[in-house]
This record gives sequence, C-alpha cells and structure tokens, in this order.
Amino acid sequence: MSPLGRSGVETGPLGFGAAGIGNLYTPVGEEQARRAVDAAWAAGIRYFDTAPHYGLGLSERRLGAALRDRPRADYVLSTKVGRRLEPTDAGGDDLANGFAVPAGHRRVWDFGADGVRRTLDAALTRLGVDRVDIVYLHDPDDHAEQAFREGYPALEKLRAEGVVRAIGAGMNQTAMLTRFVRETDVDVVLCAGRYTLLDHGALDDLLPAARERGTSVVVGGAFNSGLLADPRPGATYDYAAAPPGLLERALRLKTLAERHGTTLRAAALAFPAAHPAVASVLVGARSAAEVRDCAEQFATPVPAAFWQELREERLLPEDAPVPVPGEQPS
Repeated sequence: MSPLGRSGVETGPLGFGAAGIGNLYTPVGEEQARRAVDAAWAAGIRYFDTAPHYGLGLSERRLGAALRDRPRADYVLSTKVGRRLEPTDAGGDDLANGFAVPAGHRRVWDFGADGVRRTLDAALTRLGVDRVDIVYLHDPDDHAEQAFREGYPALEKLRAEGVVRAIGAGMNQTAMLTRFVRETDVDVVLCAGRYTLLDHGALDDLLPAARERGTSVVVGGAFNSGLLADPRPGATYDYAAAPPGLLERALRLKTLAERHGTTLRAAALAFPAAHPAVASVLVGARSAAEVRDCAEQFATPVPAAFWQELREERLLPEDAPVPVPGEQPS
C-alpha cells in the first residue's frame, strides 16, 4: 500500500476507474456493472474512483450500490467536483459528452466554494456513503482562476474539518497539475493519459515536482483510452480515433512485447507503476472479464530485455524508471 502524500490515505498499486460502468460510449447493464466491481474486489483492488461527470451520476450510483455491503473502512473511495449536475427536461441523450445515458441532467462548471460543497454533498447521496476519502478538482483547464482562488481553498477547508482525508486535482494535462503540486498543499494529483508508453510528458514537469514536494500521483488512462490495450485500425487514443503514426508506434510496441514473451497490456500497466512518485494506476473496466484481465496483466512480470530494447529503439526515455525484475509495486 502507498500513502498519498502526507494524508494517511493508502491505496493499492491498482485501482478501479468507474467511468466505464457509467455507460462510457455504450450501455452497460446493471448486473454487468455490479459484477465488474465484484471482480475488482475479488482481485484485491481496494481503491475505487468515480465522478459526477461519468454518466451524469450513474457511475456514482452504481459504484455505491456495488460497495454498499463492503466494510467502509476496507476500501478507499474518490470522487470529483467542478461539474455540478442540474436537472433538465431537454430530453435526448448524453452521447455528445461520451456517455450512453438519458440527458436528465446538465453539467454546470462550478469551482466556487459553495459549488464544491454542493457537488460533494450530491455525490455522497448518489454513492450512499457518509464520506469519501479523496476529492479531486475535475478538469479545471478553462477555470484555473476560480479553481485556485475558490475551489482549492474549499477542498483545503473540507480536509481541515475532517470531511475528506485527501485532496487533489485530476486532469488530462501536466502543466496545471504541476502548478497545483508546486503552489498548493494537495496530497495527490490524478494524471490521465500523460504518463504512458506512448506519452511520457509527465516526466518533464509533473513527476519531478511531485517527487520534490512529496505529492503522490495516481495515473489514469494507462491504455490511452484503448490504443495500448488493443492497437488496431479504429482504436481510440485520448477518446478519438488514433492517428496513423501513433497506431504504427503502438503496433511496434505490441510486436516487441510479444517477441519478449509478454503482452502490450502488461507493459502498459507496468510502466507507469514503476515511477516512485506513482502511488496507484487506475484501470477503467466495464466488465468482470476486463477487470480480471487487467489484474492478471498487472501481476505479470515484464522481462528486463523488453525495456532495454525500447530504450535502444528510442521508444522510451533514458530517464524513465522501469520495473525491476522480481519486484511488484507495493
């Protein structure tokens, strides 16, 4: 288990990202969602992450229901603030935002102090719990001023009051996350898609800053939304069709992995987990089979010769830490 900053919250090396059970892209049935969470628990996963954004609250409701009979002290739960949900009778669906759910609510960007508390209170109701362990400011890219001036202080106050145990920010970029690390007292940041076998951007700023400040990093999007799980024409990279150059590179990585007797999925999960600033790697799964596969791949050692060949072919930076044979992330 890895503590998050100085918070005392500890996460395991592998976490469950619950966007998929919020009907990301396509519908997921209630029973399938429940079985995915059950499979994560059976695999030893005890960190679960969700957000109001995921399926307009559906992810939070399903995750809370699936965890309801588990001892609350036995798992770590995180959600996010910044998108407040308001009822609407506009009709239609939410596919424009990536979720196959009825558009019964609309998202309102709100990083104000009152909005943060209202969003968290609503999330607790949907989850059916009296507390979460971690709260992230969610994608404040275009709302930096309000997020730093109001949103972050609101989280700091919630932490001081004991309402939450750890606070942070979650984004798909590193520049603003690095600013959070350097300019605030966040415990953890969630970096999605920027520290993978295809994108090493977090090595330039975020990860060194996190090490320097003693801030933990949770890595999401280790498969870059699909390309590193199954590189093929039509595969997605950052939630859009993968450009030809990236597809070619991913296929090359897959060929090298198989040459060394491993899989691209195993390598994609092992790579971010090897960095000393990374406390946990979140895997987004929408079925029990996907959860079990991720857990099995994560537990599969990747040969040292694979990493060496990646360096020789300039597919991996020289300063990127790689797993040590025989060692698993703690």
